[in-house]
Amino acid sequence: MSLSVKQPKPKTCKNPACRASFVPQRLGQAVCSPKCGLAIKHVNEAKARKSLDQVGRAEIKVRKEALKSRGDHAKEAQAVINRYVRLRDAHLGCISCDKPATWGGQWHCSHFRSVGAAAHLRFNLWNMNKSCSQCNAHLSGNIMVYRPRLVEKIGAEKVEWLECNQDLVRHEIPYLKRLKAVFTKKAKRLEARIQCNAA
Repeated sequence: MSLSVKQPKPKTCKNPACRASFVPQRLGQAVCSPKCGLAIKHVNEAKARKSLDQVGRAEIKVRKEALKSRGDHAKEAQAVINRYVRLRDAHLGCISCDKPATWGGQWHCSHFRSVGAAAHLRFNLWNMNKSCSQCNAHLSGNIMVYRPRLVEKIGAEKVEWLECNQDLVRHEIPYLKRLKAVFTKKAKRLEARIQCNAA
């Protein structure tokens, strides 16, 4: 019993000036002759350079990621969740004053219990609400007005829970990465919904 060897199919030479049909003699052969290979070497060099650049950028990204501290990951997660909260509350005015949703200034995400005082609640969505930059940055959240409005928004029981909660929580890097990924998706979906409703 003889086994038949499969013959390679003819290919068209990749050299635009040639385009001859040829049967490849080795795997991956793209041109019919060394002459045609030399004629298009600049194309292959450009592709190889681009490929090496991509590999280099990917390696740099991996190295940068490895150098990030837990604090760096926490800041990134916080920035993403802050954005989500501003989008979630886009239709609302400032939690701490009378500025309406149409106010043209800068909006922040304000913590009812500050990150410094209650780091374990820094990612708790009940604890985070849209605030104008003046109340958040210059009046430390304007808590005297913030509290009654937060009671209106989420209820007295939840506000009391936030005030009494003294849990010890350490947010580890895998959790922070997952949090960032989840809220990046949530923010994108919310933004798309807001744009769709505005259209």
